[in-house]
This record gives sequence, C-alpha cells and structure tokens, in this order.
Amino acid sequence: MNRIFSGIQPTGNLHLGNYLGAVRNWVRLQNDYECLFCVVDLHAITVWQDPAELTAHTREVAAAVLAAGIDPRRNILFVQSHNPDHAQLAWILNCVARMGWLNRMTQFKDKAGKNRENASVGLFAYPNLMSADILAYRATHVPVGEDQKQHLELARDTAQKFNNDYGVDLFPLPEPVILATAARIMSLRDGTKKMSKSDESDYSRINMTDDADTIELKLRKAKTDPLPLPDSVEGLEGRPEAANLLDIWAALSDGTRAAAIERFGGRTFSEFKKELTELAVSVLGPISSEMKRYLADPAELDAILAKGAADARALSAPVLADVSKVVGFLKA
Repeated sequence: MNRIFSGIQPTGNLHLGNYLGAVRNWVRLQNDYECLFCVVDLHAITVWQDPAELTAHTREVAAAVLAAGIDPRRNILFVQSHNPDHAQLAWILNCVARMGWLNRMTQFKDKAGKNRENASVGLFAYPNLMSADILAYRATHVPVGEDQKQHLELARDTAQKFNNDYGVDLFPLPEPVILATAARIMSLRDGTKKMSKSDESDYSRINMTDDADTIELKLRKAKTDPLPLPDSVEGLEGRPEAANLLDIWAALSDGTRAAAIERFGGRTFSEFKKELTELAVSVLGPISSEMKRYLADPAELDAILAKGAADARALSAPVLADVSKVVGFLKA
C-alpha cells in the first residue's frame, strides 16, 4: 500500500479551518493509504514558543486528531521530537540541499519579512527537516495545499540529488495528493483573510474546543453585508463574507457552494446563520467533547503517542541505517 506522511504544527487554537482544510481529509485518507500523522513540534520552535504552552498545544492537537476520527490502531500518530531520526536525517539533507534552493522558499520570505537577518537558522533550514519527515519513512505520497507545493518539490529535488550523488535508488520521489475537498476557510471578521490561530480576535475563528453557545455567538456576530444571500455563484462577486459562510456550510455538509446557494439563495443572513449554527454544532460538538475527554486523561493520550513513536521509529530506523551506510558513517 502507498504510504502517506503528513504533519500539523502544535501552535494552539486549532480551529475550523484546520479541521476542514487538513484533519478531516486525514480521516478520509486512512481508508486508502498506510498513514503516518505527526505533530511537528520541531517545526514549531523555528519561532519562539512558550515551553509550557508548547507541551499543552502538542497534546491538544493530538487529541483533536484522534477526536476527529483518526484510528491509532490503523495509523501511526506520534510527536516529531519523539523520533530523533527526523533530526539526524535533516542534518544529512542539510548537506545535500543547496542554499539557492532554500533562498527561493517563499514561506521563509513571508515569515522572516524585513527581519530576515535576525531569523533563526531553523526557520531558514526547516524545509530540509520537512524533507526528512517524508523521506525518513520513504513516504510515497504527501497531502499538500497550495502553500506546501514548493516544499514537496524541494523534498523531491533533495531525494533525487541524494540518489544521484551516491549512485543509489534509496529514496522514492514523493507524489502530491491534491485534496479536492480541502476547504479554504476565511476569517469570520474579514472574508478576505484566511482563518488563523494568530488572529488577535477570537471571534475571527471557531476553535475546535468551542462549545455550542460559543459557536452560535461567533456565527451570529460573523461579519456580513446588508443584502440577502445571492441566488447564483456570480452574485457572490465582491461579497467575500457571504462567500465564506456559504463555503463553510458547503464544507460541513460535504456539498458545494452552488448547492448552498440553491438552498439559501434569497434568504436573510439571520435565517441562514441559524441553520449554519445547527450544522456546525452537530459536526463539531462530538469532536469537541471527545477532545476534552482525551485532554482530561493525558496518560491515555501520552500512551497512544508513545506507541506511535515506537512504531514510527521501527519504520525509520532501517532507512537511517541504509542512509548512514551509503554516506559512509562508521557503524556504531
């Protein structure tokens, strides 16, 4: 069976956009692939993290993934730092990838901004760690959104250069899994901006831990415009907030924007928001409850992650052994 690797950062405030854009699709992928799902805490510390919050957020994200439907008996769920093979392979790939390749990474430019010279070395080099995450398991496929395509190309280039440099066929070139159902969910306060955990306003997002009353309040306060909902897709032109709320309905109901418009076209936002709230609560409520159950018993959660780390290392250790032999490291 083809093998998937995918990771999610433990940076707190996991929200509806994370669920609809990534986690829900992981649940579906587990039916067709051998899957490794990783909480990438090494990636998180490329920018400053409060240590206590990082610990809490790591458990929170793992709990959310399990609550959403990932089965740890069928898949491997683990924390990145629990398998040191990631860091070891990343260093080797640092010596394979070229500076010019990393200089072209647009996410570093976006995150470093004008403070480029003061950014951490980790922030600059983390695409090589991302490559190591994938190649340590000889993963054949990686689910990617638009913002990750460049990093997957880097992983492919690095794998190919390693194979060519050493005259081996050790690493497969991982293929992208383009998720047709991956929803791009925007802020509830500004339909032109992506829903983000870093937004100062908690009313801009629906958190995975929000209860029914909080979801209702946030959707009721979500920004709209004075017009009724349009009766055609073309009618959404210049109405980003209307488009976003209809897209949320479509994603939660496994439907389309056109189907949402057919159902709600011509109706007021207040009517629509009541039905959207009912739908959101019905989908997210059970996930939130299960998350809280896991977080109330961290011993159970930590045991699942520990088993996942052991299973992950059982897969990566032979790969690292092969890499070490190829490179010429003296066997311990």
